[in-house]
Amino acid sequence: MNTKIWLSSPHMGNNEFNNIKEAFDTNWIAPLGPHVDGFERDLANFLGEGVSVAALSSGTAALHLGLIMLGVQAGDEVICQSMTFSASANPIAYQGATPVFVDSEERTWNMSPDLLETAIQDRLRKGRKPKAIIVVHLYGMPAEMDQIMDIANRFDIPVVEDAAEALGSSYKGQMLGTFGAMSILSFNGNKIITTSGGGALVSKNEAWIKQSRFLATQARDAAPHYQHSHIGYNYRMSNICAAIGRGQMEVLPERVQQRRANYTFYKEAFADLAAIQFPDEPNADYYSNRWLSTVLINDKKGFSREDIRLALESENIESRPLWKPMHLQPVFANAPFYGDGTSERLFEKGLCLPSGSNMTDEERARVAARIKACFKEVAV
Repeated sequence: MNTKIWLSSPHMGNNEFNNIKEAFDTNWIAPLGPHVDGFERDLANFLGEGVSVAALSSGTAALHLGLIMLGVQAGDEVICQSMTFSASANPIAYQGATPVFVDSEERTWNMSPDLLETAIQDRLRKGRKPKAIIVVHLYGMPAEMDQIMDIANRFDIPVVEDAAEALGSSYKGQMLGTFGAMSILSFNGNKIITTSGGGALVSKNEAWIKQSRFLATQARDAAPHYQHSHIGYNYRMSNICAAIGRGQMEVLPERVQQRRANYTFYKEAFADLAAIQFPDEPNADYYSNRWLSTVLINDKKGFSREDIRLALESENIESRPLWKPMHLQPVFANAPFYGDGTSERLFEKGLCLPSGSNMTDEERARVAARIKACFKEVAV
């Protein structure tokens, strides 16, 4: 059996272990501690724009707290990008609210501004003003933020950026995660940097971040005994995880360049295969961290992305289809949806290729060779 090539595996730098050892040596093992404070500062400094950051146990926890901060309650509606991972939509259900899904546009694969406006106008006609808009920067590609923010501001609906896949990406020179009223990051094991598990809530509203930290630590009131005036959550990041994150922040720019190099390699390797199409950055305003290199398979002979996925799997190479849109998921079958078929078409034809920042030249060449062999086999 060939050595496994993972879709996106963790990639450690030089100081993560030193930071963990320091936490052990000082006995800062339990949740919170100096590395948590330091990681929050590191993230805020990297993102800029005067943001504050709460380091949490996951990106899902961050989105849940973000919706709480925005006052989302049972019976409300929240607009959400359909083409995304379920964690973008699940916290809406946690609050007893209803997701209203909006389709993607072709340029960035993210939320369509036109369909967003259509959805808002239709919900207003039905007497249902959405409480928030969750836009996702899919695979690190910036969404059409100028248009989306303009629409959101005109209708006075706050935007939550799901930047779980987009740390290090920017739009018009501004880091993603700093446009909306709130945004979330993820540091899961497959993300561009990892804390083994973790996430963060980001906002320019420092009061929201302070309140989210309070809620994330079981909402314990200031008292010598355990007293609680609010429902709280066990959502804070541990000092050990934050120690890893601080080391990862030191290599984040390098990781972005390594991921972008994967994309460039694949695009050049398949330049002579018209059936493989790549999602380019629309123009210089869009800068993607290329968390995952993705392609569309448009073969006129009926050769599908699933054929390629299975061929790679047979060689112990991990790949996966694009996210299955939320409006196609059984759990959200009854949710409103505004679309034109774009995300369904992308899901049918799209494939994520191995994209780890620790991939070797030999591994990338092995992936490319197997995919090229698929097309040669079809030609025969």
